[in-house]
Amino acid sequence: MRVQIPLIITFIVGFALIMAIFVPHDPFHAMDQNFSIYFDLIAVFAFILGGGNLLKIHGNKIWRRARDWKYSIVTVAGFMIMFIVGSFKIGGPPGLTGDVTADGSWFKFMYDAIFVPLQSTMFSLLAFFVASASYRAFRAKTKEATILLIAAFIILIGRTPLGHYLTAWLPQPLQFLHIPNLSNWILSFPNMAGQRAIMIGIALGIISTSLKLILGIERSYLGGEGK
Repeated sequence: MRVQIPLIITFIVGFALIMAIFVPHDPFHAMDQNFSIYFDLIAVFAFILGGGNLLKIHGNKIWRRARDWKYSIVTVAGFMIMFIVGSFKIGGPPGLTGDVTADGSWFKFMYDAIFVPLQSTMFSLLAFFVASASYRAFRAKTKEATILLIAAFIILIGRTPLGHYLTAWLPQPLQFLHIPNLSNWILSFPNMAGQRAIMIGIALGIISTSLKLILGIERSYLGGEGK
């Protein structure tokens, strides 16, 4: 029963949500709305488990003085400060219904003054890794790599004033060769076609995985192999 009950619950919930998409009427429509609320309740426990796991891992790292344990102190301190400030609504509207994002709250101030700049810094550092990966990927060793390199170059130049000035002299019949126009065409047609193909592949993967879960073929979420 320890295995059968989760399988039955997964099958019922999955079947009900599928029916709610194709039959948007009660009782399936109401079940869809109710299950969404239940998922939010489950997510609360997931946040609790995630926070506990973070404290456990970094606390153990601090206790053992493992490598880079000082960064773990910063992580735990930041987590606890934000948790306390957000839970007790310090500086913001009091009460359980108070908005932690209201003007004047410490949570909003720390989020805007600390988290947002750190997030921007991390994303700015990613630009160097993207440039390094692009240099390795765009080497014109094959015809496909050459086409990719040319397309990337046109898009990059087309997003700058330099691209406009390089081909601004072209006459009206050849305006389709204007670099900004070529950049827009690449993004609107070949790039969009590739994105749609990727999204279709992702959708097919989601469908197959969902069916495996609903039918009980995939049971790894039960916490073990061969169940």
